[in-house]
Amino acid sequence: METQKIISELQYKAVRSSGAGGQNVNKVSSKVVLTFDLNASNALTEEEKERIKLKLASRLTSEDILILNCDEDRSQLKNKSIVTKRFLELIKNALVIQKIRKATKIPKSVIRKRIKDKKNVSEIKQNRRKPNHD
Repeated sequence: METQKIISELQYKAVRSSGAGGQNVNKVSSKVVLTFDLNASNALTEEEKERIKLKLASRLTSEDILILNCDEDRSQLKNKSIVTKRFLELIKNALVIQKIRKATKIPKSVIRKRIKDKKNVSEIKQNRRKPNHD
């Protein structure tokens, strides 16, 4: 994954932020919307694209476009850097290949110990019973 190449493919759009903020919110476009077209990307290999499609399926549109937005700060520049960091982290996590879990074999000594302990507990409970005088 080439970070600089991916960043050059991102598209940003400044939008007016919603919610409280007084008159400033009506004048300033501080919210930043980031869009990334996965299919048109040249920075990612086909294998990486497929992995991202699988892991981020719920976040992608039907045309495989990833849309992220940020309106945390009043500064458009800060929001742009925040959303870019968020995007890179998301892509990096999506490209991580999880290790295949190998089932370990239970050692025979552990099995013997468990059965011995079970017999011991059973014996203790047998000794607690009232004696049978038939």
